Amino acid sequence: MSIESVKMDGVAKKYIVMSGKGGVGKSTVAVNLAASLALQGKKVGLLDVDIHGPSIPTMLGLGESKLMSDGDSILPVTMPGLENLKVMSIGFMLQAPDAPVIWRGPMKNGVIKQFLEDVQWDELDCLVVDCPPGTGDEPLSVIQLVGNADGAIIVTTPQEVAAVDVSKSINFCKQLQLPVTGIIENMAGFVCPHCQTITHIFKEGGGKRLSEKYGVPFLGSIPIDPAIGEAGDNGTPYVSVYLSSPVSGIYSEITRSML
Repeated sequence: MSIESVKMDGVAKKYIVMSGKGGVGKSTVAVNLAASLALQGKKVGLLDVDIHGPSIPTMLGLGESKLMSDGDSILPVTMPGLENLKVMSIGFMLQAPDAPVIWRGPMKNGVIKQFLEDVQWDELDCLVVDCPPGTGDEPLSVIQLVGNADGAIIVTTPQEVAAVDVSKSINFCKQLQLPVTGIIENMAGFVCPHCQTITHIFKEGGGKRLSEKYGVPFLGSIPIDPAIGEAGDNGTPYVSVYLSSPVSGIYSEITRSML
């Protein structure tokens, strides 16, 4: 059953970023989608519900941040230098970055419900929810609790082995009556840091074939740029550092189509 929370009333659009397979760069995509929206002047929330592997605080340089409260609500963390981007993650609640979260399903469902019910998001143009891979507790809880999400953004890589697993996420959304906003094909080739030529190191077109097979939109292909990994390690969104890069342009096109 979906939640009824006045704290979510001001959120215009809600998108769930997910994938049926790990290692496809889903969190990197979620971070850069949220940052791209914020750079366009939108008020954005980024909710990390990967309970066991919360990487969003590290990727945004917020690993030392702690949650605050106004007495009635939990306040999300504001991204320095990008004040219209608000972030929430279980990572802000851990005693140490390497502390494991050893929880079963009901406890995970409880904290996700708290993130959606008790966090003071205020007015947002868009909330981006980063789910862990698969079709288990976390994405199921988010979809059922939010109730009126605008859609799922499915992340895949070009290889067939990834596409087979990711197709399960599409069918998962269909069974739960969640619209699929579209598919993003990540790691679609390698961008040479010297000449900017894209070399396809994996099989091409897995995301496009998935979109055609299941009749869902194809949002775009994002190649591997070595600077993407470097930006994540440095705690800065790639799109905010390399504004004029072709990859940042792809993210801008995707986010414009989302809204």
